[in-house]
Amino acid sequence: MGSKNKLKRFRENDTFSNVVQPTREEVLEGFSKKGKWHDFFNNNNPIVLELGCGKGEYTIDLARKNPNINYIGIDLKGARFWRGAKTALEENLTNVAFIRTQIELIDLLFSENEVTEIWITFPDPQIKYTRTKHRLTNAEFLKKYYQVLKPDGIINLKTDSEFMHGYTLGLLHGAGHEVVYAHHDIYKNTHSPIEVTTTQTFYESQYLEKGKPITYIKFKLKY
Repeated sequence: MGSKNKLKRFRENDTFSNVVQPTREEVLEGFSKKGKWHDFFNNNNPIVLELGCGKGEYTIDLARKNPNINYIGIDLKGARFWRGAKTALEENLTNVAFIRTQIELIDLLFSENEVTEIWITFPDPQIKYTRTKHRLTNAEFLKKYYQVLKPDGIINLKTDSEFMHGYTLGLLHGAGHEVVYAHHDIYKNTHSPIEVTTTQTFYESQYLEKGKPITYIKFKLKY
């Protein structure tokens, strides 16, 4: 994507009512929307997050299918989720929002018990050991998710990385968290939850065309 297109999208994001772009300082010093996301949506419906939402197609598709649930996509790359934000406005999807910020700040963006469910879709597996701290399912990230989730809140991990799948399963079992469902190839398993196979990211559809297996874990955190 050219720099001119990026700048154009950044400018458009500034005008979108469903896009929130706080500075890191604003988040660290006390984010104004923390604990007030239901006011943002003007309802008390459940709030579901997609972390690393990319172009926002997963968030948008879930929002279309579940109008009584509020969806928030989080990504640092605003030029990517510009497409999802624009589509939501074009389709008048009032249950969609996007936040441009670092995922590591999630516990400063939301209050305790403010989030019902989290989707982590095709994250960078950060395979090198030196990148462990950046894996979105490492122990430190899980603690942050636990802080914002309601009791028995759900986390979903969907990935094409066997490494990420195995790493996460091992961590969850080792720490005593509850694995509700897990499979290493959901599209070849007739018992896979239908909501997991009927919504796809852009990259997921490409992986499937190449015959690459898609893994999935649904789990709850127990501390």
